Amino acid sequence: MDAQPRIAEIARTTSETDIRLRIDLDGQGESHVETGIGFLDHMLTALARHGMLDLRVVAKGDLHIDFHHTTEDVGIVLGQAVKRALGEKRGIRRYGHAVVPMDEALAEAAIDISGRPFLAWSVTFPRDKVGEMDTELFEEFFRAFAMNAGLTLHIIQRAGTNAHHIAEGVFKAVARALRAAVEPDPRAQGRIPSTKGVLEA
Repeated sequence: MDAQPRIAEIARTTSETDIRLRIDLDGQGESHVETGIGFLDHMLTALARHGMLDLRVVAKGDLHIDFHHTTEDVGIVLGQAVKRALGEKRGIRRYGHAVVPMDEALAEAAIDISGRPFLAWSVTFPRDKVGEMDTELFEEFFRAFAMNAGLTLHIIQRAGTNAHHIAEGVFKAVARALRAAVEPDPRAQGRIPSTKGVLEA
Protein backbone atom coordinates (compact mmCIF):
# COMPACT_ATOMS: atom_id res chain seq x y z
CA MET A 1 0.00 0.00 0.00
CA ASP A 2 1.36 3.43 -0.90
CA ALA A 3 2.08 6.02 1.76
CA GLN A 4 -0.30 8.65 0.41
CA PRO A 5 -2.20 10.46 3.17
CA ARG A 6 -5.71 9.07 3.59
CA ILE A 7 -7.34 12.42 4.19
CA ALA A 8 -10.54 13.89 2.80
CA GLU A 9 -12.39 17.17 3.17
CA ILE A 10 -16.05 17.57 2.25
CA ALA A 11 -18.27 20.63 2.19
CA ARG A 12 -22.00 20.12 1.67
CA THR A 13 -24.65 22.82 1.73
CA THR A 14 -28.40 22.36 1.29
CA SER A 15 -31.44 24.40 2.28
CA GLU A 16 -31.46 22.37 5.53
CA THR A 17 -27.81 22.03 6.56
CA ASP A 18 -24.33 23.43 6.00
CA ILE A 19 -21.58 20.94 6.86
CA ARG A 20 -17.79 21.09 6.72
CA LEU A 21 -15.94 17.88 7.56
CA ARG A 22 -12.32 16.73 7.46
CA ILE A 23 -11.11 13.22 8.21
CA ASP A 24 -7.69 11.58 8.49
CA LEU A 25 -8.00 7.79 8.64
CA ASP A 26 -4.46 7.49 10.01
CA GLY A 27 -4.84 9.99 12.81
CA GLN A 28 -4.49 9.84 16.57
CA GLY A 29 -8.15 10.03 17.54
CA GLU A 30 -8.25 13.81 17.82
CA SER A 31 -11.53 15.57 17.13
CA HIS A 32 -13.29 18.89 17.02
CA VAL A 33 -17.04 18.46 16.62
CA GLU A 34 -19.74 21.14 16.53
CA THR A 35 -23.12 19.97 15.26
CA GLY A 36 -25.37 21.86 17.64
CA ILE A 37 -26.57 18.51 19.03
CA GLY A 38 -24.78 17.77 22.27
CA PHE A 39 -25.22 14.01 22.33
CA LEU A 40 -24.25 13.63 18.65
CA ASP A 41 -21.09 15.62 19.35
CA HIS A 42 -20.34 13.22 22.22
CA MET A 43 -20.83 10.18 19.99
CA LEU A 44 -18.74 11.53 17.10
CA THR A 45 -15.95 12.35 19.54
CA ALA A 46 -16.06 8.73 20.73
CA LEU A 47 -16.09 7.51 17.12
CA ALA A 48 -12.92 9.47 16.38
CA ARG A 49 -11.12 8.39 19.53
CA HIS A 50 -11.88 4.69 19.27
CA GLY A 51 -11.52 4.63 15.49
CA MET A 52 -8.11 6.33 15.79
CA LEU A 53 -9.09 8.82 13.13
CA ASP A 54 -8.77 12.58 13.27
CA LEU A 55 -12.11 14.24 12.69
CA ARG A 56 -13.27 17.82 12.36
CA VAL A 57 -16.97 18.50 11.89
CA VAL A 58 -18.75 21.84 11.88
CA ALA A 59 -22.45 21.59 11.05
CA LYS A 60 -25.21 24.15 11.05
CA GLY A 61 -28.72 22.86 10.54
CA ASP A 62 -32.39 23.58 11.00
CA LEU A 63 -32.42 22.47 14.63
CA HIS A 64 -35.44 24.68 15.28
CA ILE A 65 -37.43 22.06 13.32
CA ASP A 66 -35.80 18.94 14.76
CA PHE A 67 -32.47 17.08 14.76
CA HIS A 68 -33.27 14.78 11.83
CA HIS A 69 -31.73 16.70 8.92
CA THR A 70 -28.51 17.54 10.75
CA THR A 71 -27.99 14.00 12.05
CA GLU A 72 -28.66 12.35 8.68
CA ASP A 73 -26.60 14.86 6.71
CA VAL A 74 -23.61 14.50 9.01
CA GLY A 75 -23.85 10.75 8.37
CA ILE A 76 -23.93 11.40 4.62
CA VAL A 77 -20.87 13.65 4.68
CA LEU A 78 -18.93 11.36 7.01
CA GLY A 79 -19.59 8.45 4.67
CA GLN A 80 -18.53 10.46 1.62
CA ALA A 81 -15.34 11.48 3.38
CA VAL A 82 -14.42 7.92 4.38
CA LYS A 83 -15.02 6.75 0.80
CA ARG A 84 -12.91 9.53 -0.66
CA ALA A 85 -10.09 9.04 1.84
CA LEU A 86 -9.92 5.30 1.01
CA GLY A 87 -9.54 5.90 -2.72
CA GLU A 88 -9.16 2.58 -4.55
CA LYS A 89 -8.99 0.78 -1.18
CA ARG A 90 -5.67 -0.83 -2.04
CA GLY A 91 -3.97 -2.77 0.70
CA ILE A 92 -6.67 -2.45 3.34
CA ARG A 93 -7.92 -5.32 5.48
CA ARG A 94 -11.47 -4.61 4.21
CA TYR A 95 -13.27 -6.45 7.02
CA GLY A 96 -13.63 -5.28 10.61
CA HIS A 97 -15.49 -6.61 13.62
CA ALA A 98 -15.82 -5.47 17.21
CA VAL A 99 -17.85 -6.30 20.30
CA VAL A 100 -17.86 -3.53 22.89
CA PRO A 101 -19.25 -3.62 26.43
CA MET A 102 -20.60 -0.42 27.96
CA ASP A 103 -21.62 -1.29 31.49
CA GLU A 104 -24.77 -3.46 31.13
CA ALA A 105 -24.92 -2.87 27.37
CA LEU A 106 -23.10 -4.93 24.76
CA ALA A 107 -22.89 -3.84 21.11
CA GLU A 108 -21.50 -5.66 18.09
CA ALA A 109 -20.51 -4.18 14.73
CA ALA A 110 -19.23 -5.85 11.58
CA ILE A 111 -18.02 -3.97 8.50
CA ASP A 112 -17.18 -4.97 4.95
CA ILE A 113 -15.78 -2.16 2.83
CA SER A 114 -17.35 -3.83 -0.17
CA GLY A 115 -18.65 -1.07 -2.40
CA ARG A 116 -22.11 -2.59 -1.79
CA PRO A 117 -23.83 -0.32 0.72
CA PHE A 118 -26.16 -1.97 3.23
CA LEU A 119 -27.19 -1.45 6.83
CA ALA A 120 -28.52 -4.26 9.02
CA TRP A 121 -29.78 -2.68 12.25
CA SER A 122 -30.83 -4.74 15.25
CA VAL A 123 -30.92 -2.26 18.11
CA THR A 124 -33.81 -1.46 20.45
CA PHE A 125 -33.82 1.55 22.75
CA PRO A 126 -35.85 1.52 25.97
CA ARG A 127 -36.84 5.16 25.58
CA ASP A 128 -37.42 7.67 22.81
CA LYS A 129 -34.69 10.15 23.68
CA VAL A 130 -31.17 10.42 25.00
CA GLY A 131 -30.90 13.95 26.29
CA GLU A 132 -32.70 15.94 23.61
CA MET A 133 -31.85 13.53 20.77
CA ASP A 134 -34.41 11.08 19.39
CA THR A 135 -33.01 7.56 19.59
CA GLU A 136 -34.57 6.68 16.21
CA LEU A 137 -32.04 9.04 14.62
CA PHE A 138 -29.12 6.71 15.33
CA GLU A 139 -30.37 4.26 12.72
CA GLU A 140 -30.79 7.13 10.26
CA PHE A 141 -27.22 8.27 10.94
CA PHE A 142 -25.67 4.86 10.35
CA ARG A 143 -27.78 4.20 7.27
CA ALA A 144 -26.65 7.48 5.74
CA PHE A 145 -23.05 6.67 6.69
CA ALA A 146 -23.09 3.15 5.24
CA MET A 147 -24.83 4.18 2.01
CA ASN A 148 -22.40 6.99 1.31
CA ALA A 149 -19.24 5.19 2.44
CA GLY A 150 -20.14 2.22 0.24
CA LEU A 151 -19.87 -0.36 2.98
CA THR A 152 -21.88 -3.19 4.45
CA LEU A 153 -22.54 -2.51 8.12
CA HIS A 154 -24.21 -4.83 10.62
CA ILE A 155 -24.99 -3.44 14.07
CA ILE A 156 -26.39 -5.73 16.75
CA GLN A 157 -27.35 -4.98 20.33
CA ARG A 158 -26.47 -8.01 22.42
CA ALA A 159 -27.59 -6.55 25.76
CA GLY A 160 -28.56 -3.28 27.37
CA THR A 161 -31.26 -1.45 29.29
CA ASN A 162 -29.81 2.07 29.44
CA ALA A 163 -30.31 4.09 26.24
CA HIS A 164 -27.15 6.17 26.73
CA HIS A 165 -25.04 3.06 27.22
CA ILE A 166 -26.58 1.31 24.20
CA ALA A 167 -25.89 4.26 21.91
CA GLU A 168 -22.36 4.73 23.18
CA GLY A 169 -21.61 1.03 22.85
CA VAL A 170 -22.86 1.08 19.26
CA PHE A 171 -20.71 4.06 18.25
CA LYS A 172 -17.62 2.59 19.90
CA ALA A 173 -18.19 -0.82 18.28
CA VAL A 174 -18.54 0.80 14.85
CA ALA A 175 -15.42 2.84 15.51
CA ARG A 176 -13.38 -0.23 16.40
CA ALA A 177 -14.71 -2.21 13.43
CA LEU A 178 -13.98 0.67 11.06
CA ARG A 179 -10.48 1.04 12.44
CA ALA A 180 -9.80 -2.64 11.74
CA ALA A 181 -11.34 -2.54 8.25
CA VAL A 182 -9.39 0.48 6.98
CA GLU A 183 -6.12 -0.67 8.51
CA PRO A 184 -3.33 -1.36 6.01
CA ASP A 185 -2.57 -5.07 5.65
CA PRO A 186 1.20 -5.50 5.28
CA ARG A 187 0.72 -8.87 3.55
CA ALA A 188 -1.59 -7.41 0.91
CA GLN A 189 1.26 -5.49 -0.76
CA GLY A 190 -1.03 -2.75 -2.00
CA ARG A 191 -3.46 -5.05 -3.75
CA ILE A 192 -7.21 -4.52 -3.79
CA PRO A 193 -8.72 -7.08 -1.36
CA SER A 194 -11.12 -8.67 -3.83
CA THR A 195 -10.89 -11.38 -6.46
CA LYS A 196 -12.77 -8.98 -8.75
CA GLY A 197 -9.85 -6.56 -8.66
CA VAL A 198 -12.15 -3.70 -7.69
CA LEU A 199 -14.26 -2.74 -4.66
CA GLU A 200 -17.16 -0.82 -6.13
CA ALA A 201 -20.89 -1.34 -6.39
